[in-house]
Amino acid sequence: MQRYLITIEYIGTDYQGSQKQPQNMPNTNKSVKTIQTEVEKAISTLTKTKTKTIFSGRTDAGVHAKGQTAHFDTEFELNPSKFVNSLNGILPKTISVKELIKVEKPFHAQKSAKARHYRYTIVNRTQRSAWDENCLLVKYPLDVESMNKALSYLVGEHDFTSFKKVKTANPAKICKMYKAHAVKDGEFIYIDFIADRFLYNMIRSIVGTLLMIQRKSLAPETLKDILDSKDKTKAGSTISPEGLTLVEVIYNNINGESL
Repeated sequence: MQRYLITIEYIGTDYQGSQKQPQNMPNTNKSVKTIQTEVEKAISTLTKTKTKTIFSGRTDAGVHAKGQTAHFDTEFELNPSKFVNSLNGILPKTISVKELIKVEKPFHAQKSAKARHYRYTIVNRTQRSAWDENCLLVKYPLDVESMNKALSYLVGEHDFTSFKKVKTANPAKICKMYKAHAVKDGEFIYIDFIADRFLYNMIRSIVGTLLMIQRKSLAPETLKDILDSKDKTKAGSTISPEGLTLVEVIYNNINGESL
């Protein structure tokens, strides 16, 4: 068997997340629409064999990706460029495969990942535009310098319970944040997060808290106080997913990144 790694990009608006779900849509025999379901269907069509994919991790409903990754095994030796072209010919327009590479059998899309890079995009102006896509409109003025002061307290290894969805099955709470930084480009603000792992709803909760601090003109240190409290009730609201994109999954043995 050969093992291949694919890099996938998608607009997540119309999907119930990346991960295949066991239940069907209410009152139908149709499976829930997910990225994994569509990708597996396309690969299986080309290989003429039911093929299972292992994603690097799950993205929630409505979240986008420019660099999601997944691996799969097949008995066939694949031509990367030809296979990618064929996949993109049958995948929905909101999903595309950017790259396919052959990897060694021990490689695992999820377990071999060293870090993940997410970006939350905000457009900061008083009115919406018909051209705004995949970003969150914030109408009150934002101070990027103050935002970065607050974000700096997240860098390092911390207990992120304050920004984790309550009553999740996964008990994990410790993450190592390598980067948390905002950049302003015209009306757009890009907030980048790189960490070894992210908890369920963590980024959306952090950004919601950051916006609460800005809206109420609180000190940047407020974010540190909320982080240290390990109390989800002190955090801001978990904001909508449309501004969140998985930019890259980092593998030391694939793209040479070192952390």
